[in-house]
Amino acid sequence: MARVVGLRFRPAGQIYYFLAQKNSDYQFNQRILVETEQSKQLAYVAIPSKEIAKEDLPEGLKPVIRVATDRDLHQQEVNVQDAKDAFGITRKKIEEHGLEMKLVHVEYSFDRAKMVFQFTAGGRVDFRELVRDLASVFKTRIELRQIGVRDEAKILGGIGPCGRQLCCSTFLGDFMPVSIKMAKDQNLSLNQTKISGLCGRLMCCLKYENDLYEEAKKELPDFGDEVETPEGKGKVVGLNLLDRIVKVRLFHQEMAINFDHDEIKVLKTKGRS
Repeated sequence: MARVVGLRFRPAGQIYYFLAQKNSDYQFNQRILVETEQSKQLAYVAIPSKEIAKEDLPEGLKPVIRVATDRDLHQQEVNVQDAKDAFGITRKKIEEHGLEMKLVHVEYSFDRAKMVFQFTAGGRVDFRELVRDLASVFKTRIELRQIGVRDEAKILGGIGPCGRQLCCSTFLGDFMPVSIKMAKDQNLSLNQTKISGLCGRLMCCLKYENDLYEEAKKELPDFGDEVETPEGKGKVVGLNLLDRIVKVRLFHQEMAINFDHDEIKVLKTKGRS
């Protein structure tokens, strides 16, 4: 058996596993110093230490260096402040080079071996001259990383249409695929502005209840199906998937009546849309 710990490098970031120190007892959100493939970094404990079989260990798992000391935390504070100062300098450099890009975030690695600049842009950007300029100013290795609008929202945060902080910046480690079909299945308005988040993409929360709707669709008839009810035969004209209610327009009268799904029997299916 091997002892591992799950760490995040930023709040709500993706979880990475590292080999824990012997007899370690890490606490949630505790700061831990680790070494990645490129540099040393401070991380947050997301999943406290646990035992797993050695054959289940991913390849190349690196060990934890130590629990962060007061000196480490102070160094990190200095890095964060210097990164904020570098943000303003870099924006001016981008303007000087006339580049069509929006700087989103600047970050020093813990050991200051490199700086990562994250930006958004409408297309590809030739930033080679900018990299050389930044390297001469900051005297360290420079990495420019183009990100998408969802990543930008995750980094910057904000308040969603629901009035709460964005899910992606508070607890979602990874982005989930979301489709317009999910909004349609949930009988939501297909007005793009009403089902889009601050990033301009479909809201991540459309995924949360989607499995329940998918399960309900398997149990209920579809729109246009011919069914038999206690009141006679008719055609399905409405569905309340969560309550398992089927609205049927009876053939012998114009009005539509609601029935529980277990009260009806499908006679002829139109096929799923």
